Amino acid sequence: MFKLLTTLPDNVLVAFSGGLDSTAITDFLSNNHTVRCAFFHHGTENSERAFKHVTTFCEDRNLPLVVGKIQNQKPKEDSMEEHWRNERYEFFNGLGDEFGPVITAHHLDDCVETYIWSALHGNPKVIPLKRNNVIRPFLTTGKTEFWSWCQRKEISWCEDSSNTDDRFIRNYIRNKLMPHALRVNPGLATVVKKIVEKQLLIAV
Repeated sequence: MFKLLTTLPDNVLVAFSGGLDSTAITDFLSNNHTVRCAFFHHGTENSERAFKHVTTFCEDRNLPLVVGKIQNQKPKEDSMEEHWRNERYEFFNGLGDEFGPVITAHHLDDCVETYIWSALHGNPKVIPLKRNNVIRPFLTTGKTEFWSWCQRKEISWCEDSSNTDDRFIRNYIRNKLMPHALRVNPGLATVVKKIVEKQLLIAV
């Protein structure tokens, strides 16, 4: 089951990449909210394929769609991942709150990966619930729930082939480090979930 960490307004913008996670929450939120979708095009072949999927999905369900694209050259000191992330958030933050906050599909597995990455850099932390007008209400929901939702509802999604490319640090952590971390501590997700919940209590 999905667990919302905060009450959402009736009108929301969903950051819809076309992947499993965002497809699941778009369908889920459409049941009780008025949804508009926001897609960010990274200028890659994968993004173009995802864009076609997202466009068809939104047209079939009569969901309004707003599209953003890369606006700036990548700074030399930034990785491609950092550049894409910064450009995405600049797009999301520029949407304002006319149609409600931007909802992302960040989940517990993402938090675990972020915790490992940040710990290896000497500053262990988890993904915060909010960033400006962006809300991440699914941080204590495991990725398997997203998969189960789409399977039960027979909803297709667009798989990003770059997810298997371990040149990207996030993929390397997910594909290479996570199996070893879980061997050391099979309950790592529970540990990180408690950190997320504690962070929310402090924020209140």
